[in-house]
Amino acid sequence: MKRQVLCFLCVVSLRAALAQVSYSIPEEMPKGSLVGNIAQDLGVDVRRLQSGRARIHTGDSAEYIHLNKEKGLLVIQEKIDREALCGHTTPCALHFQIALENPIEIFPITVEVIDINDNSPVFKKEERKFEISESAVIGSKFMLEKAIDADIGVNGLQSYTLKPNDNFILKLHGQSDGGKKVEMILQKPLDREKQEIASLLLTAVDGGEPQRSGTMQIHITVLDANDNAPVFTQSVYKASVKENALKGTQITKVSASDADKGSNGEVSYVIANNMGSISAFFDITEEGEIIMNGLVDYEKSKRYEIDVEAVDQGGLSDSCKVIIDIGDINDNSPIINIISSSNSVGEDSHTGTVIAVMSVHDPDSEENGKVQCTINKNVPFTITSTSSSFYSLVTDSELDRELSSEYNITVTCSDEGVPSLSSSVTLTLQISDVNDNAPVFERSSYEAYIVENNTPGLSIFTVKATDADWNQNARVSYILEDSSVNGVPVSSYVSVSADSGVIHAVRSLDYEHIKDFHFRVKAQDGGSPPLSSNVTVKILIQDQNDNPPQVLYPVQTGGSVVAEMVPRSADVGYLVTKVVAVDVDSGQNAWLSYKLQKATDRALFEVGLQNGEIRTIRQVSDKDAVKQRLTVIVEDNGQPSRSATVIVNVAVADSFPEVLSEFTDFTHDKEYKDNLTFYLVLALAVVSFLFITCLVVIISVKIYRWRQSRILYQSKLPVIPYYPPRYSDTLGTGTLPHVYNYEVCRTTDSRKSDCKFGRAGSQNVLIMEPSSTGTMQRIQSDRNILDEPDSPLEVRKHFL
Repeated sequence: MKRQVLCFLCVVSLRAALAQVSYSIPEEMPKGSLVGNIAQDLGVDVRRLQSGRARIHTGDSAEYIHLNKEKGLLVIQEKIDREALCGHTTPCALHFQIALENPIEIFPITVEVIDINDNSPVFKKEERKFEISESAVIGSKFMLEKAIDADIGVNGLQSYTLKPNDNFILKLHGQSDGGKKVEMILQKPLDREKQEIASLLLTAVDGGEPQRSGTMQIHITVLDANDNAPVFTQSVYKASVKENALKGTQITKVSASDADKGSNGEVSYVIANNMGSISAFFDITEEGEIIMNGLVDYEKSKRYEIDVEAVDQGGLSDSCKVIIDIGDINDNSPIINIISSSNSVGEDSHTGTVIAVMSVHDPDSEENGKVQCTINKNVPFTITSTSSSFYSLVTDSELDRELSSEYNITVTCSDEGVPSLSSSVTLTLQISDVNDNAPVFERSSYEAYIVENNTPGLSIFTVKATDADWNQNARVSYILEDSSVNGVPVSSYVSVSADSGVIHAVRSLDYEHIKDFHFRVKAQDGGSPPLSSNVTVKILIQDQNDNPPQVLYPVQTGGSVVAEMVPRSADVGYLVTKVVAVDVDSGQNAWLSYKLQKATDRALFEVGLQNGEIRTIRQVSDKDAVKQRLTVIVEDNGQPSRSATVIVNVAVADSFPEVLSEFTDFTHDKEYKDNLTFYLVLALAVVSFLFITCLVVIISVKIYRWRQSRILYQSKLPVIPYYPPRYSDTLGTGTLPHVYNYEVCRTTDSRKSDCKFGRAGSQNVLIMEPSSTGTMQRIQSDRNILDEPDSPLEVRKHFL
């Protein structure tokens, strides 16, 4: 079978221009047969079909065509019967769409199904009987049943033949629906006496290849004279009826009259093309009234043509055509088919992003078939018509997941009929998050307090930031920004937990060194790219009472004595001096109070509690001692309190010489006693050190000698010392009871000899040979050489 491919383009406003492709295929192609290379015809790469999850959308129709995404081919999925699919409608075509995603693209496809000659003409009845009077005039017409051929065009019904044709001929009348009305016309008078019964064969033939045919047997009984046939008042009757008309509703009435009298003038009516759908929907009464026999549907057929035959009792007949137009009513709601849709869309999508594409169809006609689609209000979307039956749901403003993470979009399509019918479908759309929100701190700035002398690692407080985004984009990390405090990196003072935002003290802080400092903490999310914000944190250090008061006056010196002089004529309240002290702490920790702890005469002096002033509390008398010693204690107000003491020397005298003699003796005696103690301690330390050193040396020498004697006396191996050949036995006995070693050293610039004597040897005995008698003479000669003043020799000799 020959396949034809036709391609043309139509523009549909979605994301881009959409191409519409048309194919023509014959019906009854086997499953798996190739329809066309859709990827090539659309100009789309096969990989795009796979990545875009291409699929065929047919709406409510059966899927006869399959898309092979791997090869980009359209193939037959189910065998197509054109007659079952379209009936006599031409052209017969399959309309569907190929939908792609990411981005959404829709390609309308049309596959025209070409008819083949796979059906023969068929008569509803296999035989037909006529009773015709022998007096029937030439030209009398007899309506025959039409044959039905499901094929169309050249494959449909083309002609009829009648055999034998001695008395009758066939006459065909073309009709508006393309069919042919068949009449049998008498061309030669009948003679009952010659032939009472005649049998004819009516054959219907189509024009296909190969040619197909169908037959019907006609039986004619010749009767006595009936010379007038019925005649209709109109050859064509027209009527209309609404598709919702009930069974039994009268549509129209036909009328035929017969000039004969009696039974030959009685006329009956029959529907000639009483085959298929006609008899299911219409019927005719004996009075010629055409009534509804069933429910008709405008969407299936808009017009019916009925052949009505009027027959008298003599067998003569006439025919007419009744054309019934079906009136449409609004009995169909719009049909919504989602071709492609997205389940989620990013919140950064641009305005006009396609969310879904749908086809909307209303089978009704005119106003009843016109459709308008709307969506629910207060959503950032709109619906637009891209063609007569396609709609796109697109964004019409910016999306924000933080305001709404999900939308339920209801699409409602209504027709313009009265009353209006509508259909709706709800789409659920998730808004996917993008990192468009930076973390936000709960406060614009933070202040925190910490007491000085804290433990390193102590948690000070927590900064908190939140991110309106979702999941990874909302995961906040905290970072300490680089800065310095008094030239020192802030990271040496505090640290920030990346996950929790807890700020810890890295070191122990000292209020007296630094009272406050500030730094910045950055909160950064986990998006890509990450977004961040920062906040200023100020740390205030609180004071602790960790410093005692410091006395500034009177100054305490070690080498001299400072005394305040009070004349003996001093009256009560005389200001002797003032103790001045400070405390480097702050607040109440630095509030100082002064008390008199000790005094030579407590009845003579007092100390101001707040100002540290020392005043007399009575009149000074001659009996009061010249030297007065006061011990003043200075305390702060901390918890616990800290204190310092100061000694104030007061001289009660009228003249300076008197004061000087008193305090000079005191000073010399004190210095003498101090020096004596120092020298005694030093002498004791030196004597102790010398004693211990001598003791250690003696013990070391003893141990060393003991170890040497153990080595020589307890050794079990023989010791054979080596002696030079000049040595001899001085006693001539051949034994050497003792051995002595010494060394003599001479140099060119020294006339002194250096002799080193060794210790006595052990009891080992060495036996010498007699040839050794010349040893002493050689030794003597060696002595002479040694006596020479400038001999550059170094000799080591051994005497026995």
